[in-house]
Amino acid sequence: MKSPVGKKQISVIVPVGGRFSDVAALYADYKAGVAALDLPYEFIYVLDGTYKKTAAALDGLRASGEPIIAVSLTRRFGEATALMVGFEQASGEIIVTLPAYSQIEGGDVGKLVAALEDSDMAIGHRTPRAGNWVERLRRTAFHGLLAWVTPVRFHDLGCGARAFKRRVLEEIHLYGEQHRFLAVLADRQGFRVCEIAVRQSPEDRFEGVYGPRDYTRNFLDIITVFFLVRFTKRPLRFFGMIGALTFLLGAALVVWLVIERLFFGQALADRPALLLSSLLVVLGLQLFALGLLGELVIFTHAREIKDYQVERVIQFADRPVRFQSGSPDDNRSAAG
Repeated sequence: MKSPVGKKQISVIVPVGGRFSDVAALYADYKAGVAALDLPYEFIYVLDGTYKKTAAALDGLRASGEPIIAVSLTRRFGEATALMVGFEQASGEIIVTLPAYSQIEGGDVGKLVAALEDSDMAIGHRTPRAGNWVERLRRTAFHGLLAWVTPVRFHDLGCGARAFKRRVLEEIHLYGEQHRFLAVLADRQGFRVCEIAVRQSPEDRFEGVYGPRDYTRNFLDIITVFFLVRFTKRPLRFFGMIGALTFLLGAALVVWLVIERLFFGQALADRPALLLSSLLVVLGLQLFALGLLGELVIFTHAREIKDYQVERVIQFADRPVRFQSGSPDDNRSAAG
């Protein structure tokens, strides 16, 4: 299979965390899919913690001449950090991330890379998906909630198979548990993101149980992405709206209490409604002030924040390019 994206080197990043398969067998599967592209490639394994057996297996593969770079972290930092560490070691213009366990068929890696001809990032969508009704309900609820709070629609953000151009991670810095929302963050940044159907590996079976802590963390992550996508540059719209509604509710309650006191002889002392209305007024002012401070911070750093991407610049031949976005191949200019 030949890739239409040109002769660019591919860097495959494989973060090794709590779940992983046999290293040699999985590497052989991935290698077959990547080698079919007929492009130079390298594999970068990032061990998110101490995994002596995995490290020994990687050393054996490297000793046999395989193009593998192994990076071992001192302790668990999370998959997002592992991906950023791998990106720092990557030299390719095309970055591919693959899970350390059998999730997709290795032969479908080429589909993701080929999709970069018309997109900046391609993420895998495992079809048909396996799993019982509880797993399907959980996936539907997760993606439905995410679609409700963000303007994008994806179906399988849990798939660790992704391919993207180098400039995507040059513009986005991951931390915490944001790796699963990389496509959402890339779309917000102005990159073109697409979903590609890939075959799910028969060995992709999660036999564990998600606890309340996992669901709580996922919900908080969605809230974080909600703010990053919608209100990073407009904090006053969120805090100001809530603050204004809270203030108006408290003010209306105060007015009603004053009317009762002046015209109906109702005493104000020892009334919980008076305390509640006062708290609502103060809370509303504080929320509005918080949004205003956020706007001032954004205004101060506005020049450092870029949430757009330039596809190309068309200009006169004798006029120099004044700004660039991405690699030289992605900034083509034509004489006009």
